[in-house]
Amino acid sequence: VLLEVSRDTVRDAISALVDAGFIDVRRGRYGGAFVVNPVPSAVRGELRTAHSIATPHTSPADVRDILVLREVLEVGAASHAAAHDLSATDREKLWSAFNDTKVATTEDYRRLDSRLHLLIAELSGSPSLLTQVAACRMRVNELLDDIPLLPPNIAHSTQQHERIVLAILTGDQPRATEEMRAHLAGSAALLRGFLG
Repeated sequence: VLLEVSRDTVRDAISALVDAGFIDVRRGRYGGAFVVNPVPSAVRGELRTAHSIATPHTSPADVRDILVLREVLEVGAASHAAAHDLSATDREKLWSAFNDTKVATTEDYRRLDSRLHLLIAELSGSPSLLTQVAACRMRVNELLDDIPLLPPNIAHSTQQHERIVLAILTGDQPRATEEMRAHLAGSAALLRGFLG
């Protein structure tokens, strides 16, 4: 199955899984990425809980549906935010929201991540788009709550957020579009990997 994600995204995902203890990478003739057996006990219970929560409520079709909707809405929001003439106050709010995600604790990260994404939608200048992104974000957060939040993923998201925010602040609409699409593709690959 082709997931339409870049090699960089796959490398980042594998690196995060190695760091979390799920995968062992071996080099050489018979090398590759291998699932660790058994799964580390520290995460076994967390996975069992996530699987039991996600399985009855979330089919692969549901996951795909929300991810397609998210891509359409949030890529469009980033594009329009970059095209929009931002006030000094808006620019400060955007940079501040990004910085908040950068220094967030694991407990606060998802809330601050959502706030940043919603602010980007708000800066598009379309109240209707903001409403749709907010509704979509609630569904996305339900999915994200069912998977472990790993520090390497947060670090990678922070790098992506910075590129998105800088593209918006410099009015680079094509780059804002491309960076948001890449960011969402990484999240989508992670969600599909855990939830199907």
